[in-house]
Amino acid sequence: MTENVDPRELAKFGELAHRWWDPNSEFKPLHDINPLRLGWIDKCCALRGKRVIDVGGGGGLLAEGMAALGAHVVGIDLGEKALAVARLHLLESGLEVDYRAIAAEAMAAAEPGSFDVVTCLEMLEHVPDPASVVRACAALAKPGGQVFFSTINRNPKAYLFAVVGAEYVLNLLPRGTHDYGRFLRPAELARLSRDAGLAVEEIIGMSYNPLSRTYTLGRDTSVNYLIRARRDA
Repeated sequence: MTENVDPRELAKFGELAHRWWDPNSEFKPLHDINPLRLGWIDKCCALRGKRVIDVGGGGGLLAEGMAALGAHVVGIDLGEKALAVARLHLLESGLEVDYRAIAAEAMAAAEPGSFDVVTCLEMLEHVPDPASVVRACAALAKPGGQVFFSTINRNPKAYLFAVVGAEYVLNLLPRGTHDYGRFLRPAELARLSRDAGLAVEEIIGMSYNPLSRTYTLGRDTSVNYLIRARRDA
């Protein structure tokens, strides 16, 4: 099986991996949104005691957050440097996360229907075949299990805010972080989810206020958004 990965993406994030847990580094936006997305996921599915897999979670911000809330977490990624940083940070946090260097598709083949909750956040826009990842995430979920995705809409506003604004004006992200052609409209991701056997239950937007430098969840899905879906029982 050919791995669904862009070597340029792995190299790009590998070069930055040692700064993953620095809240003032290139990963500051992830640090800023992590409590928001973590709180939303926990509100939706009560993470304590759940078996959870975080797909493409890099250095482990979300995985550790879910572990801190009492979930039994597996974190998978193909970035060896990011995983090394994630494992090292466990020594500091004292939390338990089972990190593995494996593709979502291979993990789904090895452990289908094994997880109460599957998360795949800020990852789909970085792979050549997002539909393949969506299918893998659906396969990893237990019947009735919940699957969470987040990505970036594809429209002029999203290009202006997520690429021009974030990478070139506000310098929130390194230039070249995103490829606009890989962004997914909510309707497209919802269709991919349904095609994979998931029932889409909620689509919610995440907005950034450059004046207050804060993120909020709401109905505006024009730039960043999250999808909550459930695998058919």
